[in-house]
Amino acid sequence: MIGFIVHAKKDQVGVAVKDISAGENIEGWCMEDDSALSVISNKEIPLGHKVAITSIGKGEPVIKYGMPIGNATSDIRIGDHVHTHNLKTARW
Repeated sequence: MIGFIVHAKKDQVGVAVKDISAGENIEGWCMEDDSALSVISNKEIPLGHKVAITSIGKGEPVIKYGMPIGNATSDIRIGDHVHTHNLKTARW
């Protein structure tokens, strides 16, 4: 069962399409090229929230929809929940 969707190949995060449990092996699907990927979640991730599919260093841009959506406020590991606690929008 698909647990998250990635919009573009260069995205660093996917969007949870279901509630994800900590330690769950989640399958993902990339819309751009119809590829499959998987990660193990480090924490619970609610439906609609982001899951990291690559490591992202503190201060680095976070890529979604093929473009930066903000910057990491702390180091983010593969499988981490990505939200306001570790991502700040670049707009303000």
